[in-house]
Amino acid sequence: MSDAPEKPVENHVFEADVARLLHLMVHSVYSDKDVFLRELISNAADACEKLRYEAISAPELLGSDRSPRITLSLEPENRLVVADNGIGMSRDEMIEALGTIARSGTRAFMERIEAAKAGDGTQLIGQFGVGFYSAFMAASRVDVVSRRAGSEHAWRWSSDGQGSYTVEAVELTDAPERGTRITLQLMDDAKSYTSKWSVERIVKEQSGHVPVPIDLVELPSGETSRVGDGTALWTRLRNEITKEEYADFYRSVAGQYDEPALTVHFRAEGRHEYTGLAFVPTSKPYDLFDPTGKGRMKLYVKRVFITDDAELMPRYLRFVRGLVDTSDLPLNVSREMIQESPILSAIRKGLTSRVLTAIEKLADSDKDAFAKLWDAFGPVIKEGIYDDFERRGQLMTLARFRTTASGDEHRSLADYVKDMKDAQAAIYYLTGDNLGQLQASPQLEGFRARGIEVLLLTDSIDSFWVTAAPDFEGKPFKSITQGTSDLAQVPKLDAKEKPSAETTEAVKDFIAFAKMALADAVSDVRTSDRLTESAVCLVAPEHGPDRQLEKMLQGAGRLDAAAKPILEVNPDNALIAAVAANGNEAFRADAVNLLLDQARILDGDRPSDPRAFAERLSRLFSRALKA
Repeated sequence: MSDAPEKPVENHVFEADVARLLHLMVHSVYSDKDVFLRELISNAADACEKLRYEAISAPELLGSDRSPRITLSLEPENRLVVADNGIGMSRDEMIEALGTIARSGTRAFMERIEAAKAGDGTQLIGQFGVGFYSAFMAASRVDVVSRRAGSEHAWRWSSDGQGSYTVEAVELTDAPERGTRITLQLMDDAKSYTSKWSVERIVKEQSGHVPVPIDLVELPSGETSRVGDGTALWTRLRNEITKEEYADFYRSVAGQYDEPALTVHFRAEGRHEYTGLAFVPTSKPYDLFDPTGKGRMKLYVKRVFITDDAELMPRYLRFVRGLVDTSDLPLNVSREMIQESPILSAIRKGLTSRVLTAIEKLADSDKDAFAKLWDAFGPVIKEGIYDDFERRGQLMTLARFRTTASGDEHRSLADYVKDMKDAQAAIYYLTGDNLGQLQASPQLEGFRARGIEVLLLTDSIDSFWVTAAPDFEGKPFKSITQGTSDLAQVPKLDAKEKPSAETTEAVKDFIAFAKMALADAVSDVRTSDRLTESAVCLVAPEHGPDRQLEKMLQGAGRLDAAAKPILEVNPDNALIAAVAANGNEAFRADAVNLLLDQARILDGDRPSDPRAFAERLSRLFSRALKA
């Protein structure tokens, strides 16, 4: 279908999110404006790579111009032109690409940069791909002229970044034969981007390893110099590549400005031959916890870019950036073939093993560096314990945890098992929303009194992988908020401490009363050996989910009704003894309900009926004041 114009100039208003994004970027969110040049060069390189791929099945698209290139032209009157002879854009593609934002994470990006406006915005550079719109950080006006390969029409997109843009047809004589030409009218404070030395430095630092040659042209003299040779870095030997070159290449493929924490570069030979170049970032990518997020590994076949949507890494390693280049696939590989290819399955397995091995080596050789990596990506890596049965043991060995014995440090499961008490049969854990809440949990009291270490698990995935992993080195995992605690088998640390006295008849009678009074709210009321200070706590029944997992499943709509919890009572607590000694049934009824609500509050919940809670509390105060 022809995309010929129906009217000379079309006026459009930016999508709301685009307008907001432009406003935020232009108003000093980024102090380093160099980012825009890297983004435009990356887009140009992608356009050239897309053309190379489409030309496999349609070689006529290349015509007589078969060599991809990117040209940066420094023009008089503060103009910078970024041009490529790539795939180009049609009118509809231009509106879709330059007038809307379709990618996930945009709203999160804008919220983050708004929050950073009061502080140092530079920390956000590279955490989000700002793409084409970054041009407005340096330009007061941007004109884009593009002609799609094989098309008889060319189009101009123009905007000052103030909320609207125009699209119009242009004569073919005013357009490139193929590809895109972006003209930036630079602001007064961006004049340095017409300096040859400044632009050459930026290109070599940030984009020197894109797989497309980059030429720099000074006008009006026409002097041309090559500032990027288009050599694919991954085809070189590792000992020929410097740390700085790896870091520059990482930034170009990852869209981030941090240093890579790990670089994994290898050539696999044998049944399948391929080159892998993978980077583990230092900082979290913006979409790390996007539930629909996939890996960001690019697939090349014989140096021809194929896709960045192939699942070359498992989801729990989706923060890894890089590429795979193989000669074992046909250049005209289809999306269906990618999804079903046993070759790619083998590559995925080999690449995953290489990355995990590199992370293991870092854990052994540099504990501080590994601790930073784990702080950033541990919650995601633990997803693999849940869904990667084949590597579950390896991932559990790699995992690190905060515990009641670790302070500010992380502990491995091997460390935990090595320090278990002689009579301890399980690896105990406690899940919750934050570390402070867990550390204050009454369920920990009996474990602390016996010196039993407890894993403190605050990530959402923790509630799931502990149910999937049956054991570690033969030791099962057991939630301290579920079932009986089995603490009686382990002696308390203080040998001089008197053993717990026999439960008095008054307390037994009070517990029997509580069972009847709270029959609709709890499944049982019993004495507790996990409490040493607090009066009460709630635990889940022996079978089914523990307390935290139950809350999560209910919140997600995957559990219609929670099981009735068990109320455990500390028979040695002075408050329990005093309440048990009071024979007034009205007082007892208020007391047992208040104790249940107290247990709920300690568990991070609210009283089930706030009004009834307040009324009971008022009656209790009145009785105390009259006494």
